Parts: sequence; C-alpha cells; structure tokens
Amino acid sequence: MTELLHATVTILTDPVTMALAVVATLVGIILGALPGISSTMTLAVLLPFSFSMEPGNAMVFLLGAFYGSAWGGSISAILINIPGTPGSMLTQLDGYPLAKRGQAGVALTYALIASTFGGVVGWFGLVIFAPTLARAGFAFQSPEFAVLMIFGLSMLAYASPGSTFLAILAGMFGLLLGTVGLDMITNLSRFDFGIPRLQAGINIIPFAVGIFGLTEILKLLEQPIVQEKAATQIGEIWPRFRDVIKTWATAIRSSIVGLIVGIIPAAGSAVAVSMSYAQEKKLYEKTETFGNGNPRGIVAAETGNNAAVGGALVPLLTLGLPGDTMTAVLVGALLIHGLQPGPQLFTKHPDFIATIYVALALTIVLTFVLSLVLTRAFAKLLSAPPRILYLGILILCVTGSFAVQNALFDVLLMIFFGALGYLFTKLGIPTAPMMFGLVLGPLLEENLRRTLVVYGDWMVFFQRPIPVVLLAITAVVLLLPFFGKVRERLARAALEAGPD
Repeated sequence: MTELLHATVTILTDPVTMALAVVATLVGIILGALPGISSTMTLAVLLPFSFSMEPGNAMVFLLGAFYGSAWGGSISAILINIPGTPGSMLTQLDGYPLAKRGQAGVALTYALIASTFGGVVGWFGLVIFAPTLARAGFAFQSPEFAVLMIFGLSMLAYASPGSTFLAILAGMFGLLLGTVGLDMITNLSRFDFGIPRLQAGINIIPFAVGIFGLTEILKLLEQPIVQEKAATQIGEIWPRFRDVIKTWATAIRSSIVGLIVGIIPAAGSAVAVSMSYAQEKKLYEKTETFGNGNPRGIVAAETGNNAAVGGALVPLLTLGLPGDTMTAVLVGALLIHGLQPGPQLFTKHPDFIATIYVALALTIVLTFVLSLVLTRAFAKLLSAPPRILYLGILILCVTGSFAVQNALFDVLLMIFFGALGYLFTKLGIPTAPMMFGLVLGPLLEENLRRTLVVYGDWMVFFQRPIPVVLLAITAVVLLLPFFGKVRERLARAALEAGPD
C-alpha cells in the first residue's frame, strides 16, 4: 500500500510523466482508430521511443498507448464499419447500425462507458490476482519455468488463426532467432554469419517494428484505396441514463469473461470479445435482436475487450508469460530496461509494480476524459487520406528503429523482418508465434540448460507435479486439431457410406 501511494503521488506530481501519459494515450486512441493499425502495431511503432526513458515512465508511456488503442478501435468500427483493432471487430455489428440512424454519438458513448467499466474491472483483477499468482510462482524452479515457456508457445500456436502446424513452425523459427548471438554458457558466437552486431543477439525493437509495423503497412499499401465515409452526424452524445443502467448485468458478466480470458496465455482480446458477445447474444436471443443497433451488444464487446487488457498483464508480470502479442512487446520493453518479468519482480521491484498499477488506472481515466472531449475531432480524423497516415507511420518505423542505437543496421534489420513478415502472411504463416519464440526462447534455453546442469536427467520433467501437468495440457492443446480433423473425416466417411 505504501508503494502504491508513493507511486500515485510521484506520477501525478511529475509534469513530464503526466505529459507522457496524455500524449501516449492520445496517440494510442488515434492509431487505434485508424483501420488496419492494431494495438500490437501501435506498441511496436512506439516502443523505440521508450528506450531512453526511465523504466517507470516507459511503462506509463506504453500502457497509455496500449489501453488507448484498445478503445480507439471502436471509433472506426462504429463510424465507418471497419474495426480499428481485432478487439473491436464485434463492436461494429451494433455500433454502425446506430450510427446510420444518426446516433453515432450515443453509440460511441455506450462504447466509452463500457470500455471504462471493463478497464476498471481489469485493473482490479490485475491488482488482486497478480500478487497471488506471483506468490505461487515462487514454487517454480528451472524445470517449471522451462515447461511453462513450452506451454505458452503451444497455447499461442493453438490460438493463432489458420494452421496450427504452420504456427508451430513459426514459433520454432522464433526460437531459432532467439539463439543468435553469444552462448550464455560457453560465450561462443552462434548464427551471427560474421556480423559483429549480431553477437549481441537480435534486437527486439527492430524485430517488433518490422514484423508488426512494416509488415502491416505493406499489407495496407497493396490494398486499393477505399475511402470509407464516416457517419456525417455524431448527433447527441449522451444516451438516456435509464437505458445505460439496463446494461449493467451485461457489463459485469462480459467484464468477468474478458478478465478471465485475458489471463489465459495467448488467448487475446479477440477471443475475449467473441466469448463476451456470444454469451450475451445467447442470453437475450429470445427478447432482443443483436446486430441491429442493440446497445447491449456494444457493451458486451467493449467491456470484454478492455477487461482483457488488465487480465493479459497478470501472466506477463507474474510468470514472464505474455498473455497476447501486445504484452509480448511489453516483455521486450521490460527486458530492454533490465527488468526480468516473473515472481522476483514483485519482491525486488515493488515500486515498479506499483507504478504499473497507477499507470494503468491513470490511462483509463485519461482515455475516458480525452475521448469525451475529442469525440468529434476523432470522427473527422477518419476522413484523412489513408496513404498520408500510413506514410507517417512508415517514417516512425524507420526513425524509431534507428534511434535505438543510432545504427543503420537496425533499420536494415527492421526492413528485413518486415519483408519476411509480409512473405509469411502471403504464405498463410502467422507472425505472432515468431515474436513469442524470440522473447521466450532465451528464457526457455536458460532454464532448460540450468535444469540439465543441476539435475542431469531429462526425467526430472516427469517427476515433478507442475511440469507433468503443464506437459499434459500442452500435449492435449497440440493434438486437439489432429483429433478434430480425424473426427471430421470419420463423419464425412459415415455420410458418404449412407445408411445401412
């Protein structure tokens, strides 16, 4: 409690920190509102600018952009029927019909109130569950952490769109990238191809900017320009109070779902939103129509989306396991600033943990205030020429990569991984597992090799309860797609055979 109070006073009385929070939140909302620019891309593009900041200010900056973009995606979803982020993909189903009826302002306010409520629930979930899970994490030793990294990679492979096999291959490629540089035990150089700068390993910043920034820009630039017309009339901003109150049960249920799904490694906001929306649609399908401008649908989607933000930070801070691709970028930010996420973070740096709590709470408040004040300005932003906006982001990608070490090599590395990510998307290979592999790979190798040095036997993984349980879950997760295909083939064969 003392650290939390101290962090609150420090942040609120520091004009530089407050300015960073306001700017980051504003930029996050703007980038999140632009179609095609996801929260992951927003964080990746802004990550280099946090490199020179103090760790506390860096997290204030990045969390502002993270949460701001999570809400900003609903602006374009409601006004032009194009979700700005994957988490807002279902907000458009009920938000856009309201906008077409001249109630865009009401739809945006419903989304904003729901987002704020979900964010608050996610914040309480982070504050309550993170210390508890961190204490449980002290029971983890090298074997447990090694298997935990494998579990996280398998969960991401299973949750990635498309082929699970291709996602596993991408994750393995990311693991291979994580081995580039000096061996942690022998200090011998590995896979550096005679390039001295690679002896320190692949820098997470140009990699993330290339994979999540440049790749997305290339995908957007190849598409024909379709200037969607935003809703011309924002109309009234505030819905009737009694109508808002009617959605309280939906907000509570969806926030809880979003928080729980957010805590699950690799599930992400898209899964949280889908489950929240599906739950409410099933509960009210006999009395209400979803997808036709129902405020309850907006509330369900937005509360689930923003509650998942706090939930995704729980496994990140307590176990060093990213909850989604956005928090994978945050892992990179922590490592760059010399902070190893995990249980030790809570005992060695309690002041930093308190800073994260306060930073997220501040961001939630700033997002609500800025969005209320600038709603009409955000709507006008969507009428700007897309190519100009994309060019601006491309410039940020180049300057951000260069600014890390003032090295042209990092810019070339960013371009290489951007082109590689673009090629992967063309081949249907997901790129997110690469990021997880690069981030978790060194941790997996360190704990795996330490386990073999200390215990000298692979059987230790099958003699300790936590690794056995995690390995069993991992095996089930990886085999589920195979069993699903077998079941489909058997069902198809039964239909072709027909009745006896």
